[in-house]
Amino acid sequence: MPKIREQAGRKMRLLIMCLILSLGLSGCSKFISYDGPEVTRIVVLKSARQMYLLHNDEILETYNFELGFAPVGDKQVEGDGRTPEGSYTIDRRNPNSAFYLSLGISYPNDRDRAEAAALGESPGGDIFIHGTNRPFRGQDDWTWGCIAVSNAEMREIYAMVRTGTQIDIFP
Repeated sequence: MPKIREQAGRKMRLLIMCLILSLGLSGCSKFISYDGPEVTRIVVLKSARQMYLLHNDEILETYNFELGFAPVGDKQVEGDGRTPEGSYTIDRRNPNSAFYLSLGISYPNDRDRAEAAALGESPGGDIFIHGTNRPFRGQDDWTWGCIAVSNAEMREIYAMVRTGTQIDIFP
């Protein structure tokens, strides 16, 4: 009988530990909910390193960011390290990004493809707003043309912005 009680006690402790662990980990999700005003537009000012999430003309949130390793100028060709300038849309969501979470930008558009073709080059693609797999300092430009924010900020942005949202990127 003592052996049965000992086994039952061990199983109970294991069950309690699993329950505590699962409750603790559930609070660590990278997904949060947002029930505020719809984000109708994103405005990115590259030179000021400011990104604004807007509901019509009202600024909902402002974020600092890091850019591509060659941040000045419009993206022209694949691998140039520049971030595109122009009007695009958020066209996809990646919950399994190598850079925490990411929102795809609809680059390249027809104009971007024509400009790259005139140079005999590919315009590239896969431009995102994303988190980071390194410490975010807000002072180093290191991406291949993407817009990088801290992971905590990316959680908010990912929750707030829907596919189809307009994004305007200015010099």
